[in-house]
Amino acid sequence: MVMRTLLILASAAALAACGPSGNGHNGANGGMPPAEVGVVTVQPRALLAPFEYTGQVAGSREVEVRARVTGILLSRNFVEGGQVKKGQSLYTIDPAPFQAALARAEADVAGAAARLEQAKRDALRLRPLIAEQAVSQKEYDDAVSAQAIGDADLKAARARLDEARLNLEYTRVESPVSGFASRSLRSEGTLISGSDVLLTTVTQVDPIWVNFGIPDNDQLLLRKEVDAGRLLLPKDGRFEVVVRLADGSVYARTGRLSFSDIRISGQTGTSDARAELPNPEGRLRPGQFVRVTLNGATRPGAVLVPQRAVLEGPQGKFVYVVDDKSSAQPRPVEVGEWAGSDWIITAGLSAGDRVVVDGVMRIGPGAPVKVAEAAVHKPVAETKAGGK
Repeated sequence: MVMRTLLILASAAALAACGPSGNGHNGANGGMPPAEVGVVTVQPRALLAPFEYTGQVAGSREVEVRARVTGILLSRNFVEGGQVKKGQSLYTIDPAPFQAALARAEADVAGAAARLEQAKRDALRLRPLIAEQAVSQKEYDDAVSAQAIGDADLKAARARLDEARLNLEYTRVESPVSGFASRSLRSEGTLISGSDVLLTTVTQVDPIWVNFGIPDNDQLLLRKEVDAGRLLLPKDGRFEVVVRLADGSVYARTGRLSFSDIRISGQTGTSDARAELPNPEGRLRPGQFVRVTLNGATRPGAVLVPQRAVLEGPQGKFVYVVDDKSSAQPRPVEVGEWAGSDWIITAGLSAGDRVVVDGVMRIGPGAPVKVAEAAVHKPVAETKAGGK
């Protein structure tokens, strides 16, 4: 009985609300009151457009250290994993055999020089005698030939002397660059057969490189945006590079994009790129994975609206725009990337359009709206463009 009474009261209240016309509306003109909505006014503006990729740190120079001569490894002259300077001695090959070879080469030069001087004196003595026909022409020709042979022998001896000196110098295995040495792959007392044996590696870390790949589809999209005038790239592709470490911290020093390959890898679908950064403190280490951000590109007339204003319909994304009659009209839009909490709108909106941001769930196509004063001309945050 109580339930029936409640139903009767509810029905009576509904009929009273319908009024004389029975259409369920109220107000002075018999219609529903306009929904109160918040809007932003579209204002194109210049927007920074950074691009972010995953990269890996690598030394700017990674040099293999090898001996140039064969011999017994006498000593290791560096601390494994420590810093070394260019020209610093890293290993010493037993120099005794090479010192002996140098002494023999010096003796050979002295002997060749003495024989040349003797040949010169013989030719000099025979020269006036040939004019007086006191000696035969053959004797004089033999003396001149002996002088020429002696000169050639001296040059050969001096060349062997230079080679012996070089071999002796090569017993001191030096670091070709400044950097950090890796572990030693050979120990003292080992017979080193020559340049085929790797002793260690030295990695230069200042400056340091960050290698990363740019996907082919990203490059095609960027080229499309540039051709359409929606994106401006820095002159000569000189992007500023910011590196974010694995713990989320930003590396204090910035660098520059130093290389971008024109080729696309058939395995990864990316083109190789490289950034160079100063690294005097050695904070960046080869092998680290980092996030690389390229700064320097701008969107000259970017149109942004908050993400909550963009709705998804059967035909794609759209927004509600308040027209001159204070009614909400759906407007199809094309979106690009995110810019913080906003969408970048690439097509569908113009400067001055009033886009509904708050209250979109209370309206429909053509619904009358009342613009909330506090929300009119709400500024869109100037943030950097990010990924979709």
